[in-house]
Amino acid sequence: MAEILTVTDLRRVYGKGAAATRALDGVSLSLEAGEFVGVMGPSGSGKTTLLNCVSTIDRPTAGSIVIDGRELTALRGKELARFRRERLGFIFQDCNLLDTLTAGENIALALSIVKAPAQEIDGRVKEMAGLLGISDCLNKYPYQMSGGQQQRCAAARAMVTRPALVLADEPTGALDSKSAKLLLDRLEHLNREMGATILMVTHDAFTASCCRRVVFLRDGQIFLELRRGGEDRRAFFQKIIRVVSEMGGEMADVL
Repeated sequence: MAEILTVTDLRRVYGKGAAATRALDGVSLSLEAGEFVGVMGPSGSGKTTLLNCVSTIDRPTAGSIVIDGRELTALRGKELARFRRERLGFIFQDCNLLDTLTAGENIALALSIVKAPAQEIDGRVKEMAGLLGISDCLNKYPYQMSGGQQQRCAAARAMVTRPALVLADEPTGALDSKSAKLLLDRLEHLNREMGATILMVTHDAFTASCCRRVVFLRDGQIFLELRRGGEDRRAFFQKIIRVVSEMGGEMADVL
């Protein structure tokens, strides 16, 4: 399958001289279309820096990032903003929904920004809301929804534009276990049925176990990579736990 993301020898250094910190130290990684990949690692391992560079929030010190055939480090200004808007989707720990808009309007706004045909917007909003199980929330404002519903609305907003790559930063971090499981089940469904390509940073082993592949970072470098293959989620979870234990991190309980 075609590669959607190719990261080559990525480096990000903060500071200079003896005070320099190598947040990323030669990371190379690729995602094929339709993959669901998790990134794990202890605090300070570089996982957030990696996501920030891929999402164009931060600029790497050296290396290459190619998404959907475009070299990101060569893009500037309006061209970069347009690429981010049209080809990337974002799911953050905090939903970042607009309080003055209903769930349906929040999702539709993403389509309006990319200038989707007006006659398509309503249908696409309803389709995505149905896939994420929030059809009954479309006329509700964020304060009228649970945290889990808000996060699924944020996921719908991220995916409704059909981006080349969805970037998720600790998407279950603020959710209770039931809401987290609902969101992860929906993300798995979107990945499986719609071929959504997702790169997700998480500290939680159970969250990572919904991925098809997990990359572990340590000290700014790739430490290990696990592939789920034909294993069920529980077996994959146990493998992730063993790696996390070896790396000295904290484990999540099985939900």
